Amino acid sequence: MKKTAIAALAASVCIASAAQCVLADTPRETQVERNSERVMPFSMEATMHHFEPTADGGVQTIVAHDGNAKQVALVRSHLRREAAAFARGDFNDPASIHGGDMPGLRTMHAGAKRIGVRYADVPNGAKIVYATKDPKLVTAIHSWFKAQLSDHGAHATMKM
Repeated sequence: MKKTAIAALAASVCIASAAQCVLADTPRETQVERNSERVMPFSMEATMHHFEPTADGGVQTIVAHDGNAKQVALVRSHLRREAAAFARGDFNDPASIHGGDMPGLRTMHAGAKRIGVRYADVPNGAKIVYATKDPKLVTAIHSWFKAQLSDHGAHATMKM
């Protein structure tokens, strides 16, 4: 019993501060990382995903830890392609990484025409900004961000 309680506490601390989490990856995180390698051209170890829910959607940012020019270029190229796909309602890449039943994904796909998707370079990486006036879609984006935070473990943070 004590081991279970300690593991649960450690997991909640890990989720609260994913950037500083040093616990071993869960089996789900390990599978997501393997799936990510087929979709994302950059190194998960060399980058960090940041998710920031906003009142009208959210901001997804990926940056290279040390500003490595190759990793920055790979992040920018990938997010540029993903933003174009998402704007068309194509969420196949996240589905192939996280699974088609990923929270928020079906709702975002169905309402894609009502979500503004904008790509931008940032220092050492890139970001995608999602904006909508539809409260159901805002909730879906936030759910999608939370699922990614959980799945990417120590490779992701949530800004509130």
